[in-house]
Amino acid sequence: MMKQKTYEKEAAFFSPYAMRSECTRGRLKEEPPCSMRTDFQRDRDRIIYSKSFLRLKNKTQVFFAPDGDHYMSRLTHTLDVSQIARSIARCLSLNEDLAEAIALGHDLGHTPFGHVGERVLDKLSPTGFRHSEQSLRVVDCLEKDGAGLNLTYEVRDGILNHPSHGAPCTLEGAAVSLADRIAYINHDIEDAIRAGFLRAEELPPHAVEVFGRDTSARINTAITDIYEESEGKPYVRMSEARQTALDELRAFMFEHVYEHANKLIQENAERMLEALYNYFYARPEQLPALYLPTAETDVSRAVCDYLSSMTDRYAINVFLKLFVPREGSV
Repeated sequence: MMKQKTYEKEAAFFSPYAMRSECTRGRLKEEPPCSMRTDFQRDRDRIIYSKSFLRLKNKTQVFFAPDGDHYMSRLTHTLDVSQIARSIARCLSLNEDLAEAIALGHDLGHTPFGHVGERVLDKLSPTGFRHSEQSLRVVDCLEKDGAGLNLTYEVRDGILNHPSHGAPCTLEGAAVSLADRIAYINHDIEDAIRAGFLRAEELPPHAVEVFGRDTSARINTAITDIYEESEGKPYVRMSEARQTALDELRAFMFEHVYEHANKLIQENAERMLEALYNYFYARPEQLPALYLPTAETDVSRAVCDYLSSMTDRYAINVFLKLFVPREGSV
């Protein structure tokens, strides 16, 4: 079988710390195996063809409805994370298919309007809201009209634990967690400069000296450093010096960009999502059939499921339909 050849290549060339495809802990529900693809390859394909993945193209990364075609969306960010994670996995002889599947699925549960949306739902929901947990809920419970994608344990674990505070059970999951930070910091810098919120010469001098002056140099430096620090080791991490510089860049972006860029639009997005949450919380019967509350899903969770599934444009359209008077309406 073609899949057997993949198993043989993995056995011959993978690091002893890599996750081999034939050693997966399996799926939530047993199903017949594929003769051609490994389970991680099947997971990657299921994510790519999911509706949640398609919607990422119309979800904000940082800048809302920018005047330009070259700003990052949640989809382009996801593809960027996938590329960086695959590069890390490849140079460390890890399972590239597993890293790719985790990367492609890591933001499926993200809200419209970027982290502004996540912050609003976290504030309003009694149980809180984290996009990593929602991404797992999407692949487990919401995709395929409620049947879920039935992904492997390792992919599900990597999706849940991709934030910096997470502890993935595989090195491939750790590679995605690092790739996520490398991707969003560097390309958010690029977008902020393009939007006029930041000048390149304002970046922290020490971080620029350590990583480089442009996106390509910074990403190359990061991957090279991870390789030199982690090759042949039971972990995936940066050197202390480079990690400190990356943290410095991240702190700079939060202080100068994330909390200030498009402030008025952020406030409008917050008010819009809060109004939508309160409307559907008071009228759960008006939720689409897939998102109606059940014995396992209370009203707040059902509303969060629906709102987090929205693209920016869809959320705006629903708000306009519900709250903005139209000509001829009474």
